[in-house]
Amino acid sequence: MIEEIPKISNEIESDFGFKPDFEKAKYYLEANDGAGNTFKATAKPVLIGTAVVGATTMIFSLILLIKNKLGIEPESVLNVLNPYTILGFISGGAVIYWFTGSSLQAVTTGAYRAVAYIKKNIHLDANSSKSASIEKSKEVVKICTQYAQTGMFNIFIGIFSFALAFAFFSAADKVHPEAASFFVSYLISIAVFGLFQAIFMANAGGCWDNAKKVVEVDLQEKGTPLHEATVIGDTVGDPFKDTSSVALNPIIKFTTLFGLLAMEIAISDRFVAIAPYIGIVFFVIALYFVWRSFYKMRIKK
Repeated sequence: MIEEIPKISNEIESDFGFKPDFEKAKYYLEANDGAGNTFKATAKPVLIGTAVVGATTMIFSLILLIKNKLGIEPESVLNVLNPYTILGFISGGAVIYWFTGSSLQAVTTGAYRAVAYIKKNIHLDANSSKSASIEKSKEVVKICTQYAQTGMFNIFIGIFSFALAFAFFSAADKVHPEAASFFVSYLISIAVFGLFQAIFMANAGGCWDNAKKVVEVDLQEKGTPLHEATVIGDTVGDPFKDTSSVALNPIIKFTTLFGLLAMEIAISDRFVAIAPYIGIVFFVIALYFVWRSFYKMRIKK
């Protein structure tokens, strides 16, 4: 800690003209961190809301595309009496919950690997130096980066493949025009479930994190059993508000933007006949990466 550096108080007073109060400084830092958590939990849903507004515009573009290309009146197929509409809405919600779970899994596994490396290689006993080795610190950062990249690669390929598969499944023809509503309702579901899931995760994560801050700042019980019990505010709250919730923003935007392009290809005259078969291929690929995002990211013994 900075206060343990020899003659640091005199150095700060000489350079900046005031005598430091380290305890008060740490108190203000913790309090400001809690205020930042509250601000982030409030601002992030607004960010997700802008993604939903953009998604809504593209969904209406998709509806007009289907109407002009296939001659289908949207109100005749986009209703709860159409099983394709219900199935698409359920599928979109399932993809959102899979995404939040797999992103948390990637963070958890990466953090566990980093902790395991620190316990094995960095010994913080009474006689050791309190400054960590630069090389060992780089290795910890490398572990976290690798797991983050692996986790997001699985998720990206899964989201990409689901968008293609469902767009090709919805390539309607004159025999089954009601199937066109499947992909439209899927995109609507992605936007609706994604918005409310992001709001929930941002606020829940902020509450979890600030619960620990209340114990540290207001109750002044840092290092007590109560403080140990609220450490979950960092281990769960931070991935909630800083990983999964904000990452739903590009998921919503990417799925609707790419979905619009995929659907335009799927219903083209040259492609519509083989679209369902290609959709099956991409659906299998998506399911593989769903499996990979959990079972290949598990914490091994």
